[in-house]
Amino acid sequence: PLKVISYAQTPNGFRSPARGWNTFALQANPNTAPGFQFDQAHVLTQCSVLASGSFKGHYETCSLDSGWSVGDHGDDNGRLIYDDTLFDIPSLASSLHALGLDMGVYVVPGAFLSDVNKTILGTETTIGEVCTGNEGLLRCIFDYTRPETQEWHNSVVDQFASWGVDFVKLDFVTPGSPDNGQSLPADQSGSVIAWHNAIKNSGRQMRLDISWKLDRTQKYFDIWNSNADSMRTDQDLNNSGSSTLVSWGTVQRAIDNYRQWIVAGLQFFDELNIYPDMDNLVVGNPESISGLSDGQRTTVMTHWIGAGANLIIGNDMTTLDDLGTNLLTNSQALQVAAFTAQYPMQPRNPGSGGQDATQFQAWIAGPSPSGEAVVILVNLGPDNGQGGFGTQTRGVQTVTATWQDLGISGQFNVQDIWNNKSLGVIGDQVSAQLNEGDSVLLHL
Repeated sequence: PLKVISYAQTPNGFRSPARGWNTFALQANPNTAPGFQFDQAHVLTQCSVLASGSFKGHYETCSLDSGWSVGDHGDDNGRLIYDDTLFDIPSLASSLHALGLDMGVYVVPGAFLSDVNKTILGTETTIGEVCTGNEGLLRCIFDYTRPETQEWHNSVVDQFASWGVDFVKLDFVTPGSPDNGQSLPADQSGSVIAWHNAIKNSGRQMRLDISWKLDRTQKYFDIWNSNADSMRTDQDLNNSGSSTLVSWGTVQRAIDNYRQWIVAGLQFFDELNIYPDMDNLVVGNPESISGLSDGQRTTVMTHWIGAGANLIIGNDMTTLDDLGTNLLTNSQALQVAAFTAQYPMQPRNPGSGGQDATQFQAWIAGPSPSGEAVVILVNLGPDNGQGGFGTQTRGVQTVTATWQDLGISGQFNVQDIWNNKSLGVIGDQVSAQLNEGDSVLLHL
């Protein structure tokens, strides 16, 4: 039988995933956007696109990744300070708010090693009394049982609130963050709780996005689900330093990591209070920049929508092509995204209804009590090594999912979203001829 899982309100009060733009892909892949520099003027140029044309009203968050803040020390109380050679954060926030946009910043657990002798604001305790050792990243490791640790987090978030911050990405969280190149402690879940409590205490609504590839066992999934608004399901997708943004094999891995995430979610929850973050969407530019064919770009957008994932764009917003703009702003697709923000897709293997990784996959979101559902059929193409399914079938293939496979019954009006075509009333199965990397997005 099909267990329908839904999303409920997140810990910080949101009923939909974040949508917007983030700097990281262009920072990591400067060759893909030679005109971009990581500073206030260039970020405003990128994010002003979100507030115009067909994007307006659909994408709200303009988020800075690593590098906006001074990297080795804080202020007199050890709070984060912005690098004023690059950004004036209160003025950036105010410019974004005037455009109807939100502002996001990036943080990691811990306080700076160089700040251990500074006093935590509102206490007589130094940072070094509650934060010891070295986790890497020039930072000490907090003792999350100490109330002064919470006071430090409150002081940082209160300052963020005074600047106008709306979104916080907390990176290097453990258990998770594999291959991090640092000496992170095995369990920094306390940082997620401390950041959540600090946001709650600040009185300003902010999203908390935690990263990366976080532990999906019940103990930790419960902590993430109770404290954060979204969580990264995989490692970074970008081809760091390359002339293209992403490779198809990495997308196969990302889709399989979402599959593992939702299968765990189905096991532990009837409704989730956290959205998946499948990493930045790089569907906006042609293959020469994105690294993905047009069919693969469409498949990425389809799966990110189907998952109810954050839709945070990583492309150069000034060089989007027509397909990229349509993928990101198509009104029918955004209506589907509003549905999957309440009901995420889950895998239903063609022929069995199972949940395994498979090259020819079917997914269903819903159905809702009113009988609305979303179905995706995909040919992921030969496994490039990280897809989890291992098969190498080439060429165009027929992918069919029966109502029994999908766990539904009855008659449905079926609409093919990207082809803007009604398939009529169907009562038994859906089928598509799909080349490698191609998919269909169906609204029932």
